[in-house]
Amino acid sequence: MKKNYLTKVERLQFSLSQEEKETLTGLFLGDLSAQKRSQTENITLRFRQGTVHEAYLLHLYELFKAFCSASPKVENSKPDKRTGKVYSAIFFNTYALPCFAELYNLFYVNGKKLIPSNIGDLLAPLGLAFWIADDGHFDDRDRVVYLSTNSFSLVEVQLLVSVLTDKFGLKCTINKNNGGFRIRIASKSLTDLQNLLKNIMPPMMLYKIGL
Repeated sequence: MKKNYLTKVERLQFSLSQEEKETLTGLFLGDLSAQKRSQTENITLRFRQGTVHEAYLLHLYELFKAFCSASPKVENSKPDKRTGKVYSAIFFNTYALPCFAELYNLFYVNGKKLIPSNIGDLLAPLGLAFWIADDGHFDDRDRVVYLSTNSFSLVEVQLLVSVLTDKFGLKCTINKNNGGFRIRIASKSLTDLQNLLKNIMPPMMLYKIGL
């Protein structure tokens, strides 16, 4: 049974592999959230998905369970005021650990998530795979992939597009969407994207790149 509380010495024993850093970079671009303990460099990561994506959430847990004290749990939202429907999600949290501080300090300023200026150096193919797994949508009719970047500014989205174009050779445009901006990866780049990610993307999420 895992411990609920760690000493300072125990917290310092945790470290991230390069593969874990690349995965987390993609997840920070997506749905992953983080919280910093006040007056410390200890960071808690929160992984959360709707229950429709339970298999994907459990896949993430298998990747990061060494950093966690408890297994994933299901939570229900309050009933929707308009429909009365209750939405379920599945989540898990990590321990509060200093090994997450480097990425946290790149992606958060005063508690607000942003895009690091050096995202081009940080984002590897593995990170792109998990970013799309988190925030991607495949349009079967047009054979394009959309990335939901609505929470980021236009300047930040332009930076992300430059990385996708310059580093991965993908043809991209920016579309206005629900008061924000989303990225559209063109159909002419779909085969290149599939070849880049098909062997490293979580299998249950390959449909997000049309596979």
